[in-house]
Amino acid sequence: MDLVTATVHRRRYANVAADIRTFSALMGAGFRRYSTYRQATVAGAFTNTVFGFLRCYVLLAVAAGAGTATVAGYDPARLATFVWFGQGLLAVVLLWGWTDLADRIRTGDVVADLLRPVDSVTRYLATDLGRAGHAALTRLIPPVLTGPLFFPFYLPHRWSTVPLFVVSTVLAVLLCFGCRYLVNATGYWLLDVRGPMVLWTLGSGVLAGLYFPLRFLPDWVVVPLWLLTPLPSLFQTPLDVLVEVDPTGRQLWLVALQAVWVVVILLLCRLVQRAAERRLVVQGG
Repeated sequence: MDLVTATVHRRRYANVAADIRTFSALMGAGFRRYSTYRQATVAGAFTNTVFGFLRCYVLLAVAAGAGTATVAGYDPARLATFVWFGQGLLAVVLLWGWTDLADRIRTGDVVADLLRPVDSVTRYLATDLGRAGHAALTRLIPPVLTGPLFFPFYLPHRWSTVPLFVVSTVLAVLLCFGCRYLVNATGYWLLDVRGPMVLWTLGSGVLAGLYFPLRFLPDWVVVPLWLLTPLPSLFQTPLDVLVEVDPTGRQLWLVALQAVWVVVILLLCRLVQRAAERRLVVQGG
């Protein structure tokens, strides 16, 4: 009996190790894929930096026009840090621009994906994490290094802020992938996803905190938005953690809320994918 149990455990560990190697290989493939587009990377980093100046001057003008030292808890240094790190995180989180799944649904190539040994959600997730790693090295650093040369920057005062910011950013990447996957998956039923894509682009930019800090809005708008939708967790939460507008306890609560949304959205991705696969079978795909 002990020999049988040991054999089962060895096979289980071997399967886990194989899954980890496969996931790591897919992450590496995603990193290499995006590292080949060097000119696009440079152009994207330059564009994000230019728009960083525009956004920063606008928000600093808001702070100056308010006639107070802070606006919704942000002083000028916090606002500048919010903007410049936000410009860098834009490519890491990748709110927009991903249509791989929708394109394969439209062309019918998605049928071949069902024959692969790795399910679609896991495969696309691993590739997206590789993409995010590449963006963290090439698209996050230039704006973050440029901002302090021209604007006052806020440096975290608490030792826990930096690791918490890293965790929050990783959760934001996972969550944004799940949201984009669900938007792409509407193609299983609609075939043409331009409508959902437009709604996602408009809604996520405003409600995730990209254009301005959501705390500028009244509490009766922000609190339900934060609790009932995953959108503020995509962008606003990591940046608020970084600039320390909240005490440590509230920072931990916001990151925990991010983690809950990650579990919910990724689970929903798997449920939608299973429903879509059954639909393909019914259609004879």
